[in-house]
Amino acid sequence: MTSSQPHVAIVGAGIVGLAHAWAAARAGYRVTVFERTDKARGASVRNFGMCWPIGQPAEHFPLAMRSRELWVEFTKATGAYARPCGSMHVVAHDDEAAVLEEFVRAAPDGGFQVELLTRAQVEERCPGVKRGVAKAGMFSTTEMNVDPREAMAFLPGFLAEKHGVRFHWNTAVTQVGDGKLHTARGEVHAYDEAFVCSGHDFESLFPEIFAASPLKPCKLQMLRTVPQPGGWQLGPMLASGLTLRQYSSFLGCPSLAEVKARVAWDMPELDRYGIHVMASQDRFGGIVLGDSHEYGEFEIFDKAEVDELMLRELRKLFDFPDWTIAERWHGIYAKHFGDVEYRAEPTPGVHIAGGTSGSGMTMSFGLADRFFAKRELAV
Repeated sequence: MTSSQPHVAIVGAGIVGLAHAWAAARAGYRVTVFERTDKARGASVRNFGMCWPIGQPAEHFPLAMRSRELWVEFTKATGAYARPCGSMHVVAHDDEAAVLEEFVRAAPDGGFQVELLTRAQVEERCPGVKRGVAKAGMFSTTEMNVDPREAMAFLPGFLAEKHGVRFHWNTAVTQVGDGKLHTARGEVHAYDEAFVCSGHDFESLFPEIFAASPLKPCKLQMLRTVPQPGGWQLGPMLASGLTLRQYSSFLGCPSLAEVKARVAWDMPELDRYGIHVMASQDRFGGIVLGDSHEYGEFEIFDKAEVDELMLRELRKLFDFPDWTIAERWHGIYAKHFGDVEYRAEPTPGVHIAGGTSGSGMTMSFGLADRFFAKRELAV
C-alpha cells in the first residue's frame, strides 16, 4: 500500500464496520478503523452466529449468498469456527406446514435450495427435534453457523495481516467532517472518505440525521446452554414455525396471514415481545437460544418473563440432552423498517451505514462488497 491511495476511515468495529473495512481494502483503499472500546461488544457478538440466507427475500438472496462466500473465505483463512450445516424449519401446525409448502413450490424462482420433509425425515436429520411433534419441516442447504464472539475477535487480525488495515482501539470519535476525524483524545486524523458504522448509537455522531431516519433500536434477549454432554451435535440450525412471522422471505406465502392471526389470538404474549424461537450450536457444544424483539422504548433490564416464554416455546418442539442455562444476555441493534440497510451521506465524503435489522451476520459482507465493487475502477 502507498500513501497515494485514497484513505477510508471507519467508525465502529462491529460486523458492519469490519465488513466495510474489508470491502474497502479489497477495492484498493487504505483503511483505518476507530472503535471506542477495546473490541466489539455490541450486537455483533450477541447473536446466534447465523449466516441465514433463507430469511432474505429473493431480491436480496444473492447478496446473502455473497456474504456466505466471504464467510467461507474468512473462516478458511483463519481457522475460525464454521458449520455449513444448513437450517431446518420445524412446524407443528397445519397452517405453518401450508406456508412451508407454498414457499417450497415458489423456491426455485428465487434461487432458494430447499426441501420439504415429513416428520420422520425431520426426526432422522435433527437429533434436537422432539419426537412425535413435527407436522413437517423444511431443510435449506445454504445456512452457515459461526461463533460471533470468536469471529469478531479474529476479524481485526485478519484484516490487519492480510490487508494492512489499521486499528485505533479505545478511541471514541467525537466529530467527522471536512476530511477530518476528531477523537476524544484530541487527535485529528485526515481521510478521503469516512463511514460511520455505529450500530444503535444514534446520539454520538449526526444525531439529527438518525432522529429523522426510519431506524429504531431493537432489544433482543437470548440464552446459551452449557456444552452438551458427550459431544452431542445439534445438526442443522433450528427454527420453529413462529419464525415464519419474522423473516421477509415468507411474506409472499398466502397462508402466512393465518399463522399470524392464530398466534395473535392464541398467544398474544409472543407478539407483545416479538418472540420467535431458534437454536444454533457454538464451538464448545453450547446451544444458543432465542429470541425476542422489543422496539423503540424498552426497559434496559431483562425480563424473566421473556426468557420463560422463549423456553416454553423451545421445549414444545426441541429436545436437548442438557437444558441448563449457562448465560443470559440482551443485545440492541438498529432496525430499519422498510429496507435491508440504511445509508445516508450527511456531509460530502461521510457515509452512514447500518440498519441491517438483526441480519448483520447474514448481510453485512455482501452489502459492503456491493457498495465498493461499484467504485473499484475509480480508485
